[in-house]
Amino acid sequence: MAVGLDLTGKTALITGGSRGIGAEMVRLFTQAGARVAFNYRQARERAEALVSECGGTGSEAGRAVAIEQELSSPAEGRELVEKAAAALGRLDILVVNHGVWPPHDAPIAQMDEAQWRRTMAVNLDSVFGLVQAAVARMEQQGRGANGEPAGHIVLISSTAGQRGEAYHADYAVTKGALISLTKSLSSELAPKGIQVNCVAPGWVETEMSAGALNDPVVGPRTKALIPLGRAASPREIAGPVLFLCTPLAGFISGEVVNVNGGAVLVG
Repeated sequence: MAVGLDLTGKTALITGGSRGIGAEMVRLFTQAGARVAFNYRQARERAEALVSECGGTGSEAGRAVAIEQELSSPAEGRELVEKAAAALGRLDILVVNHGVWPPHDAPIAQMDEAQWRRTMAVNLDSVFGLVQAAVARMEQQGRGANGEPAGHIVLISSTAGQRGEAYHADYAVTKGALISLTKSLSSELAPKGIQVNCVAPGWVETEMSAGALNDPVVGPRTKALIPLGRAASPREIAGPVLFLCTPLAGFISGEVVNVNGGAVLVG
């Protein structure tokens, strides 16, 4: 007998869903039966293509919905949740996947305040608004008729949030904060039926990391530090996120799932 990861009848908001890991999450969640809303900032054509690929408007009452929304403040986070809930009718799952990683090295003595504030605004301030609005809605909806969870929240952190990252202190600080937020929210919300977990990827083959991974010097050096010897594919990150939102993960809350090929243990 086959065992499936089924989200039929569930709705999910996935931030940063137009490309990379986020787009793969949108694909996987819709394949599992969920209806998904995701936001994009500028990549309208790419977002529309993903909607079409996943069965958007006109297919099963809109299997995927793209929402244009900047995420750099609590207010914008709350606004996106309201737009997603309006489009989907309810909200069962929130996956916080968006974020910025300034690609240039910035020693702390030289990092300008504008970069620091921008990273904090996108990677943390907006997350506060997203979580706040999603929790309020999940609490209002309550548990399912069969005792199903009132909701799932998955925050996407990083190995940088666990062991730091030289010359990228702003990014590492925000990802470490998401781990702390996961633990705090789990303790607060698990009794209310809302399960909060975290997935912490290492290096992943995406547009954001392509410059480093494809560099003839940095790429091989980076991959040599990963016990599995390679970077992850976006689907290898999306899979654990999906699992955490299914009944098979019904007794997991407050956990940080490392998906980094073992790198966090040897770096």
